[in-house]
Amino acid sequence: VETGGEVIAAGAERLATIGSYRMPGVASAVQLIRFDSEGIAVSAGSACSSGSLKPSHVLKAMGLDDKAAGEVIRVSIGRETNEAEIGRFLAVWREIARGKAAA
Repeated sequence: VETGGEVIAAGAERLATIGSYRMPGVASAVQLIRFDSEGIAVSAGSACSSGSLKPSHVLKAMGLDDKAAGEVIRVSIGRETNEAEIGRFLAVWREIARGKAAA
């Protein structure tokens, strides 16, 4: 991923409309706040740990350590999600990555 981010389970069979993404060096909580400030709803961790900022036991079972699991957000794309909204998500994702690089 051009931002330095990582697609979790990129090679696994999964739903195309739900993905987990890791931005190394940026805590999930920081990402959630940034996306929320832009009106973009994302979640931390896995669906099994929704509503919790503790590292997901599912992500840990997939081999991520606590730090890495704590840098993951989950994104869902609905049937009404349009290209402009996806573009906005990607723009904010890039801003987060640039902010990380500048820190």
